Amino acid sequence: MNRAEKLFAGLQTGFIDEQTPSSDGYQPHLLVNDHKRGKKVLTSILQELNQCDEFYFSVAFVTNSGVASLINVLKALEEKGVKGKILASQYQNFTEPKALKRLLGLKNIELRIVTEGNFHAKGYLFKKETEYGFIIGSSNLTQNALSSNKEWNVKLSSMNNGALIKSTLEEFHNTFENATVVTEFWIDQYSKIYQEERHRKDSFSRTTGELLVAEENVSYLNRISPNKMQVEALLSLENLRLSHKNKALLISATGTGKTYLSAFDVKSVNPKRFLFVVHRENIAKAAMKSYRAILGHSVKMGLLTGYSKCPDGDYIFSTIQTLSKEDTLHSFKKDHFDYIVIDEVHRSGGNSYQKVLEYFQPEFLLGMSATPERTDGFDIFKAFDYNIAYEIRLNRALEEKMLSPFHYYGVSDISIDGELVDEQAAFSKLACEERVNKIIEYAEFYGCDRGRIKGLVFCSRVEEAKALSDAFNLKGYKTISLDGSSSEMNREKSIERLEEDHGNDLLDYIFTVDIFNEGVDIPSVNQIIMLRPTQSAIVFVQQLGRGLRKCGGKEYL
Repeated sequence: MNRAEKLFAGLQTGFIDEQTPSSDGYQPHLLVNDHKRGKKVLTSILQELNQCDEFYFSVAFVTNSGVASLINVLKALEEKGVKGKILASQYQNFTEPKALKRLLGLKNIELRIVTEGNFHAKGYLFKKETEYGFIIGSSNLTQNALSSNKEWNVKLSSMNNGALIKSTLEEFHNTFENATVVTEFWIDQYSKIYQEERHRKDSFSRTTGELLVAEENVSYLNRISPNKMQVEALLSLENLRLSHKNKALLISATGTGKTYLSAFDVKSVNPKRFLFVVHRENIAKAAMKSYRAILGHSVKMGLLTGYSKCPDGDYIFSTIQTLSKEDTLHSFKKDHFDYIVIDEVHRSGGNSYQKVLEYFQPEFLLGMSATPERTDGFDIFKAFDYNIAYEIRLNRALEEKMLSPFHYYGVSDISIDGELVDEQAAFSKLACEERVNKIIEYAEFYGCDRGRIKGLVFCSRVEEAKALSDAFNLKGYKTISLDGSSSEMNREKSIERLEEDHGNDLLDYIFTVDIFNEGVDIPSVNQIIMLRPTQSAIVFVQQLGRGLRKCGGKEYL
C-alpha cells in the first residue's frame, strides 16, 4: 500500500468501522494524559518531532517546563537543520519570558507572539515529505498540559493536498505573519510586565486551572492534619498494633512527609517516653521541629547529640553516634522508651544501630526509609518481621503529585586523547578545563525552571569536588565543596547560602561526595548534576530525591 492508501484505510478505521485493518500511524487518535495507562500527549509530540522535516506550533501559553519537556529533541532538530515556527500568545501574560528566551536561543526556530486579543488556538503540525501529521486540541506548551492535565487532543494525518491541512496551515500562516517577532529586546520589555503580573497575583494564583507554583510541603504545618495517604498509613499502623505487632516498617519516598506521619502516629499513641534516632544532628533538629508543630509545646522535648545533650526530655531526638556510646546507652533502662522511631532505617545493619536495637525494648518500634533495599546483604524486612505498615514509592508519590516533577537528561561525558572521562579516569582529566567547560555548557543549556540555579553536584572523589568547585568559581560561579570531613556547621551554613534568594553570600552549587545522598532537606534545589556514575538504583533515587521536595517558586527539578 502507498501512503495515500494507508491513510484511506486509517480513516476508514477511525470514522467508518473500527474493524477495518490499517496502520496505527494513519488512524485518527484521541490523545489524553492518563498515567494509569501510560499515556501522555507529550509522547505523540516527541514522536512526530523525531520524524518530521518541518514543524509548526500554535499555542496560547508557553512555560519553561513545557520547553524543558521538548528541549533535547528541539536541540537535535537544530543540529539536523530541521526548521520550525512557533506561535505563542501574550494572553493573560501567562507565557513565561524564560521559555521564550530558550526557544529564541535555538537557531532553527522562528518565534512570534500574538500580543492582542484572546488568542487561544492550540495545534501542533508536522510536515513529513508528502504528508502531514497534526494534533489539534486543548494542550498548551506546558509540562502539565503535555503530561498530566486532563486534556483532549485529536491526532490526524493528511496528504499535502488535503483540504483540512491546507486550511489549517493557511490559518496558521496568516496569524503568524501578523504576529510580533520575538526578539531579546521584546522579551526584556515583556519580562517587566510578566513580573508585575506575577507579583500582583502573589505567585500562587491559578490561571486556567494550571498551578503556577507548587504547594509547599509545609502545608502540613498550616492545617495540622494528615493527607489521604498518611491517613491510610496511620490506619495500617493502628491495625498492626491491634494485631499485637510490636514493630513496623514504613517505606516512604523522599519528600512524602514520613516524619510528619510518624509524628501523627506518636500523637495518636501518646507514649510516656519517646525516642527518635537519626544519623545527623541537623536531621534531629528538623525532626524535633516537625514534632513540635504536630504535638505542640505541652510535651517536653530534648536533643541528644554531639553538641546538644538534653537527655531529660520525655521525647528525645538523638543521633546514633551519641546514643550508641556505652555511657549514653546504659544511662537509660532497656524499657525506658515506649515508642522508638529509627529514621533512615536502611542503615540499621551497622554495628551502632544493632547495638541500640538489641539494647532497647520499646512497646513499639517504627523504622522509616525511602530505600529499604540494601546491597550489603542485611535484610531490613526480616528485621521488622515483614510488617510493612505502608509503602509510598517514588512513582506513586509522583502520580499523587506529592513531589516536584522532574526532567532527566542523559549527557555523554567527553573523551580526551581517545579515552572516555568517567570516574575511573585520571584526576587530571576529571578536572581539566575542557571537561569543566562542557559541564558548564550543559548546566546552562538545561538551566532551571525559574529564578536562579540552586544546584547539587554529586562527584566521585573528594579531590574532584574541590577542583571542580574551584574551577567553577574561576568561571564566575559561587560554589563550595563538601564531603564527610566537613563540619555540621559548615554544611548548615552552605545549605542556607544555597537556599537564600537575596544577599551577597549566595551559592549557586554545592559539590559533594558521599554526603547529601539522604537525610538532608533542601527543598529549593532545582538542578542536580550527577557526575558520579552509578549502577545502583538505590544511590540514584537517593540523589534524585534531594531535589524532589516541593517548594514555593519551584515548578520542576
